[in-house]
Amino acid sequence: MTDLADLPALDLLDLYRRRSVSPVEVITAVLARVEALEPRLNATWALDAAGALAEAHAAEARWSRGEPQGPLDGVPVTIKELIATKGVARHQGTAATDPLPEPADAPPAARLREAGAVLFCKTTVPDYGMLSSGLSSFHKLARNPWDLSKTPGGSSAGAGAAAAAGYGPLHLGTDIGGSIRLPAGWCGIYGLKPSNGRIPIDPPYIGRCAGPMTRTVTDAALMMAVLSAPDWRDYMSLPPCEFDWQALDIDLSGLRIGLMLDAGAGMTPEPEVVEAVTAAASLLQAHGAIVEPFTPFLTREMLDGLDLFWRTRSWNDLGALPPERAARVLPYIDAWARGAKDADGLSVYRGFNQIQRMREAGATAFQPFDFLLSPTAPIPAFDAELAAPTNDPARPFEHIGFTVPFNMTEQPAASINCGYTAQGLPIGLQIVGRRFDDLGVLRLSRAYERLRPQQRPWPAVA
Repeated sequence: MTDLADLPALDLLDLYRRRSVSPVEVITAVLARVEALEPRLNATWALDAAGALAEAHAAEARWSRGEPQGPLDGVPVTIKELIATKGVARHQGTAATDPLPEPADAPPAARLREAGAVLFCKTTVPDYGMLSSGLSSFHKLARNPWDLSKTPGGSSAGAGAAAAAGYGPLHLGTDIGGSIRLPAGWCGIYGLKPSNGRIPIDPPYIGRCAGPMTRTVTDAALMMAVLSAPDWRDYMSLPPCEFDWQALDIDLSGLRIGLMLDAGAGMTPEPEVVEAVTAAASLLQAHGAIVEPFTPFLTREMLDGLDLFWRTRSWNDLGALPPERAARVLPYIDAWARGAKDADGLSVYRGFNQIQRMREAGATAFQPFDFLLSPTAPIPAFDAELAAPTNDPARPFEHIGFTVPFNMTEQPAASINCGYTAQGLPIGLQIVGRRFDDLGVLRLSRAYERLRPQQRPWPAVA
């Protein structure tokens, strides 16, 4: 029998309805999994076993009365550390902060709690969420369950590792340049960055999104039905939608799908990555989709301009810290931000303006297509101890050329596993849809999930 910690949320909810399994049994299994694996994975922080068991007992009582609190009642969920949860300090992955317990849940955490989900822990992140790895000056180093010497990715590092390791079915991440999709790709799970504003978040920021990280597309859709509810605190959020998030069937016939194997800037994809993504495109084409080459629109100037703008923002934030706290920041982050120390205002403005250039170029390039396929990342997971594949703060974003443009164009984009390297590491396929077509991305993802070759068993961490 499959361990309860590994069951999808939809299966758990069906078992709860039939009184075959209790939420208490499920959270007990999840906590046992966490206890067994955490000394090696370092995916969690602020775990509250007693609180989780109390919530599970309350959910058990509601199910026994036939009165579940909401669509996720009794289902375990982890929350990325960057997302505020009431009563828990938000360190933002860095030893430089001196935070107090948060006074309220941020919108995504609030929606999950209202739906009855059991929020049993936070998941680890790098300093300020500004790395695609689990390297942090505050948290222990997060590792990839498929290979403990490799990174799970970031900045939703702990969330990616937790999902792959079976710390329950539902995990919440955030993404401003690939922080959901990169760990999803490197951990072999499913991650969706929705259209900007689809899921209200606090604080909102250009390109920043919250989104589900799960083992199945259907569980991600289940989370979207809850997370997309409105919240006044996000002044950049979209109007409420009336999607049927579980209506995931799609006719592939005649869909126009672009295939982009070159990001236009940054690292060149490795042959194994190109082979796996090409095979995925061919599979969809064999079932009726029209697949054609997609010309990349990202340029070196765009990527470097965005880098300068983000450096300047971080240099401003670090400069506001007392010197003794600024000294605790991860040296890589300090060196990266310091690169903006002498930047003039005109250069920073030009860097910021590259966001608009990406939006314009992306809109033009996407016109002939319904969807886009690409690698999620140009390489498989890199060494866990590195801050980035280059490990060079002067060249920090060479690996995000496929993901970051779609934060700036505000389009929904997902990562789903499409193969494995010769060393057994997962390879992510990115699926991008038109702006606001979040349901379409889920539908195409579900179609590919059904068609793809049988997946390898989830990793048993040695």
